[in-house]
Amino acid sequence: MGKAKISPKVKQNVIVLFLLAVVQAFSPGNLPAAGPRELLRLQKSADAMGSTYTIELYGYDRVKMEAAADAALDEARRLDDLLSNYKPDSEWSEVNRLAAQGPVKVSPELFRLLSECVAYSRASDGAFDISVGPLMKVWGFYKGTGHLPHRAEVEAALSKVGYRHIHLDPAAQTVWFDRPGVNLDPGGIGKGYAVDRMVDVLRQKGVQIALVAGSGSSIYGMGAPPTDPRGWRIEVRNPWDTQKTAAEVFLKDMSLSTSGSYEKFFRAEGRIWAHIMDPRTGFPARGSVAVSVLAPRTIDSEAWAKPYFVNGRQWTAKHKPKTFRVFFCEDRTDHPCAWLQ
Repeated sequence: MGKAKISPKVKQNVIVLFLLAVVQAFSPGNLPAAGPRELLRLQKSADAMGSTYTIELYGYDRVKMEAAADAALDEARRLDDLLSNYKPDSEWSEVNRLAAQGPVKVSPELFRLLSECVAYSRASDGAFDISVGPLMKVWGFYKGTGHLPHRAEVEAALSKVGYRHIHLDPAAQTVWFDRPGVNLDPGGIGKGYAVDRMVDVLRQKGVQIALVAGSGSSIYGMGAPPTDPRGWRIEVRNPWDTQKTAAEVFLKDMSLSTSGSYEKFFRAEGRIWAHIMDPRTGFPARGSVAVSVLAPRTIDSEAWAKPYFVNGRQWTAKHKPKTFRVFFCEDRTDHPCAWLQ
């Protein structure tokens, strides 16, 4: 018998039916269920600006996670070259060295940061002041653990302190000091600014869940870890016994910074002298033991923790923004620590 002939039209219909069967077989509804992706955890750290910066992040692609963490830590190192007052070739050190001789042109980034610092000073009635450098040196807290200076030394240093001696020209992007000896100290904002910049880098790299910390005192929590949808759980230490917890917070796209007299201090003449200066008096602030601030930006939480500490509970309760939460520990025996209402 001869072979049956198949018309071209029948062949075409067979091919169409075959292709439809293939498409249906591989459609999402007919594919075997894929298992859940494994959520990976990565932690890295690096030293910069006299602090240790730590990143803990979660994601699904370890290569991308490694690249994001490395880029964020590289940003901290870049800021060390920009803001360190320990490095003589940093832009910050150049301003300290030359600005009393005449206007010094600075990068747009540094100009913006200095402008913010002056704004903090005005808003805090001078309790925050980046020109506190001479006082930190005379009290021995610059590269040291502190010592008690003579009153004449304090008065001499105080004559060089004051944000009003810092003149910023927005048009020329220059900084000028109106007297010699003015010395800017980035200690009040450096970690907070670095943490915020590192968070920006992580977001640009697609990271959604991370905890970024500068020496444990300035922290930002991105998203929420898989262990707790409320956010990253952070313990606020008891200033009288740092092995105990005074409060706990959950950071979810929020920052926390703490300033405490227990961090760096010395004893002299029967008293404790801490490193948190009142730049208006020239002496360490008294009455507060620790202040923790929650704010949307880490630079704000770090910058404001110090003037809140210096100005005290009542001033803080009156002036803090509604978006901030403040945990205040006063030097008193009855109910020393509490959240401000």
